[in-house]
Amino acid sequence: MIAFVSGPVAALAPTTAVIEVGGVGMAVQCTPNTLSELRVGKEAKLATSLVVREDSLTLYGFADDDERRVFELLQTASGVGPRLAQAMLAVHTPDALRVAVATGDEKALTAVPGIGKKGAQKLLLELKDRLGEPVGAHIGRQGIGSAVSASWRDQLHAALIGLGYATREADEAVAAVAPQADAAESTPHVGQLLKAALQSLNRTR
Repeated sequence: MIAFVSGPVAALAPTTAVIEVGGVGMAVQCTPNTLSELRVGKEAKLATSLVVREDSLTLYGFADDDERRVFELLQTASGVGPRLAQAMLAVHTPDALRVAVATGDEKALTAVPGIGKKGAQKLLLELKDRLGEPVGAHIGRQGIGSAVSASWRDQLHAALIGLGYATREADEAVAAVAPQADAAESTPHVGQLLKAALQSLNRTR
């Protein structure tokens, strides 16, 4: 198992970071929040989980070991593959997921693309004793992550497309959160904007 990758960031895409390791570019699938903290040319270290399939080897990257651990635990629930597990971590921090499961918060889970009401109920039952207690002091994405640049619209739009939304839906979600971003006293954070955008999309469905 590849436990982590460390090296300069060679390239960034909406869902992927390329980390140069010993002269080899390792493509790592990451959430928008993790990607927002990376900069091309800067050193980075990502905890990783290698997902092996008959026709592919996919490396998923995380901000820390706890996020990776939760990613792997989520996949022990029936119907949860790596993409859905990553989508859950794109919307919620590990501790936020622990709290949602512990409190039976269906709405928190249905905020994740691909999880409906019945799916959320099933996940709450299956994950009840698997994720453990919250380990951090901060719950949710508020105040977490690096500030995005003036091109937050492009970054948010790309993140939504990467999560499987249609271009039209992404356009509508960006427009919906624009007042929140413009009214922010400081530069908005990608995690806050993504969460608000996903909530707006769920309301329109």
